[in-house]
Amino acid sequence: MKVLINMPLAEQRGGGEMMLLDLIRQGRDLDVEWLVIFLEDGPMVEQVRALGVDARVVDSGRLREIHRFILSIIRIAAIARREKVDMIVNWMWITHILGGLSAFLTGKPAIWYQLEVPYDRSLLVRLSTLIPARAVVTLSKDGQKAQSQIFPYRATPLVYPGVELNRFNPANLPSQEEARQKLGLPNTGILVGIVGRLQRWKGMHVVVDAMPQVLQKYPDAHCVIVGGQHAFEPEYEDFLKDQIVALGLQEKVIMAGLQQNVPEWVQAMDIFIHASDREPFGIVIIEAMALGKAVIAGDAGGPTEIITNNVNGLLTPYGDSDALSHAILRYLDDSEFACHVGIAARERALEFSTRNYAKNFVEIINSLLQEVPRLAGSKDVASIPYFSSKSGK
Repeated sequence: MKVLINMPLAEQRGGGEMMLLDLIRQGRDLDVEWLVIFLEDGPMVEQVRALGVDARVVDSGRLREIHRFILSIIRIAAIARREKVDMIVNWMWITHILGGLSAFLTGKPAIWYQLEVPYDRSLLVRLSTLIPARAVVTLSKDGQKAQSQIFPYRATPLVYPGVELNRFNPANLPSQEEARQKLGLPNTGILVGIVGRLQRWKGMHVVVDAMPQVLQKYPDAHCVIVGGQHAFEPEYEDFLKDQIVALGLQEKVIMAGLQQNVPEWVQAMDIFIHASDREPFGIVIIEAMALGKAVIAGDAGGPTEIITNNVNGLLTPYGDSDALSHAILRYLDDSEFACHVGIAARERALEFSTRNYAKNFVEIINSLLQEVPRLAGSKDVASIPYFSSKSGK
């Protein structure tokens, strides 16, 4: 089986790019020949080639550059015909506008990977759904439900992403004390942390707002924010810095910036927070759980499919700094509870391996190639394939 993947980004900016690399890395021995077309040039092109996979660049430009857009459709269709691919996979909805039309020209089946939860059903998501597709693969039940309600109705199989568990194995990392020393972090007191691109919906400001209440009881505590500026919200970094100053937390909140050695930063933390608003999934949550950390995450979207509240983590409403501070204090006030949660968290995280993710994704492709395409107006959600974090259905 030969599969062509259209990828819009060629630089790793978030979980979606890592998921593609995980699929390629773990799917090389699953009887699939992969071909990746990047719609821009960047470091990921060579990363994929280094894995022994054919990677090419078709610079599509912006959607409003119609002539380049049409030329890219023709070029991708020509490559699909020449390489005799069996399936075209479009990474993210925006790529399906281009890749789906290329598939239509060649008569090849196409699917696209919906990495968001389309709550607002934007015009572009609706446009993507209009373009023929054998299915729209989703990465959470929340996303599956939302996408399955957009007309024309497509099959919406669910495949949970995975985590490269070896990178987040405590046995393969420095101790917490060693990690703090190496990274120049405070070597005493509690360390609360959050990792993510600096965007408002990621909720870093909520974590900062929660710290004064924590510091009233634990004055030696610190907070570290690991993440770089986002191109679409460059002003948010300055907003956070101003907020830290306004609350007098300059000595207590550390803005670490973009970091590559994320496992070591998380290893240094006592409590890991994921404060996003309706996160589509939350790979970084599993990464922290794999390190046995006491985790707090939002009580909507993907995190609720990963965490069982009060068992392997705590869930709090987005934007509620009081609830977040209470959750932090619950861990700090009851170290035995925090320890039990950390043990259960690591056990849960072990179910989400990148190997299982790749096997389940390939199985979806195989099943879709073998079945008769569903009618566009059919809304038979019960027939949609489902793949859990464990291998197989």
